[in-house]
Amino acid sequence: MALTHPAFVHHRIDCAPRAWSAVAQDIIALKPWLAREGGILYGVWRSQIGEPRDTLNIITSWSLPASGVGISEKLNAISQIRGYEMTSMEPTLRPASDAPPVRQGNFAFRWQETPAERWQEFLDLCVAAWPGFEGAYDSQVVGLWKLRDSSTPTVRSLLLTRRPNLAMWERSKIPQGAAEAAVRDKLNQRYDLCTSTVVYTTTLLTADDRADTERWT
Repeated sequence: MALTHPAFVHHRIDCAPRAWSAVAQDIIALKPWLAREGGILYGVWRSQIGEPRDTLNIITSWSLPASGVGISEKLNAISQIRGYEMTSMEPTLRPASDAPPVRQGNFAFRWQETPAERWQEFLDLCVAAWPGFEGAYDSQVVGLWKLRDSSTPTVRSLLLTRRPNLAMWERSKIPQGAAEAAVRDKLNQRYDLCTSTVVYTTTLLTADDRADTERWT
């Protein structure tokens, strides 16, 4: 499947207390409307570690950049949403298709800023490290998006990765053997290029294999 919806929008949604599940269902119910408007619900994620319990992360993708603006009206109509932040993004190395993630797991949202003059080096390190990372840890790089209309002198980006579980998150930080150490060295070089970075983990409410019902945050 080709990438025919290249305009991505991320929303970080603040829900009323204990309302995250109901809000997620309201958002999932927007799929028919999204399809009519040229949009795709790429995913809905609930908090695991590092974000408030009643925070949701959603990503939509659109055939045209301006199309994503209309979703704000739909979100405003959901009574148990207290507020949200909206960020427009463009894909870089990934994703390469419109196919959304569907396997449950530990999804890490890493937001980072990189000096503009080091951005290509950042991308090159991603290309070099990702195959080894994915092979060693049964993990996937879902996407690396560049934020649109950045007013800073740095490149702001979102890296979304999936590991099978939270234990593998820790395991992937502690290399075992020379091959894993080489992968970690490239990832550490990339990490050190950033002037700012923050990460939190989530699970996927739109997964089609299994639901996550644990009490995390």
